[in-house]
Amino acid sequence: MIYVSSSCSKQKKIGAAIWELAEHGFRNIELSGGTEYCEGYEDDIFDLKEKYSLNFLIHNYFPPPKEDFVLNLASLNDAIFERSLEQLRRSIRLAHLLGADKFGFHAGFYVNISVDEIGKAISVSNLSNTKQAYERFCNGFNLIKSESKEIEIYIENNVYSKTNFNTYGLQKPAMLITPEEYRELQQHIDFKLLLDVAHLYVSSQTLGFDFDSHLDQMIMKTDYIHLSDNDGYYDQNAAFTPDSKLLNKLNKKHLKNKTITLEIYTGLNSLRKSFDRISNLVGE
Repeated sequence: MIYVSSSCSKQKKIGAAIWELAEHGFRNIELSGGTEYCEGYEDDIFDLKEKYSLNFLIHNYFPPPKEDFVLNLASLNDAIFERSLEQLRRSIRLAHLLGADKFGFHAGFYVNISVDEIGKAISVSNLSNTKQAYERFCNGFNLIKSESKEIEIYIENNVYSKTNFNTYGLQKPAMLITPEEYRELQQHIDFKLLLDVAHLYVSSQTLGFDFDSHLDQMIMKTDYIHLSDNDGYYDQNAAFTPDSKLLNKLNKKHLKNKTITLEIYTGLNSLRKSFDRISNLVGE
């Protein structure tokens, strides 16, 4: 099944974003970051779900909290860690109410990132004690997983851009960037991978590992992926064009029996074209 992210809409209220996507014919919507907190958002979601016969997933930083912060289950700042736990609990509660069977969130960060730095250059900062942060993430994940009931919990791979490499080098400021880090984390916790293919592509260009072979290995280990295009330098959330290098690296074998979410922020017309291209590739 192919979903589109609510972040594909530029609307700042989730009700308006869902309405816009539904009016453009999208019936499977992954509720994600990018909208503002507003009273009554749950009523809006359920009303629109019924009106348009929508299917929903919840991703990472949704529902939006009253005060913005960066979700980070690896933070050694106790206040951020506790807020992250509470945010994840809110997300899982809403996913349960909406009948979703999975929920994915980003792997942790070793620095306390500001809201303005998400998806952009991360300012110079000393890394946390990475061993302690890693252990905190694993402990937090196990706690959330034990509370999640029938909802499967997925962890999404982070992206490492050229810009952030110029700042941090091989001392990466985030968890779960490389295929090796995925295999290592599997030895510590029992989790499912939400594979962001665009993140993997950028990280492979930054760190010099072979994208094609690792894509083949990692995509076969999951049933949930995020898709968008980029230039290999930055996570641009671009649309797929007929000559897209990244699109041409994907095939039906990669996408068969997957839950796919498109995260394309270049307008609803380009989102529709990308949706149709992926649908044709999958055979839906």
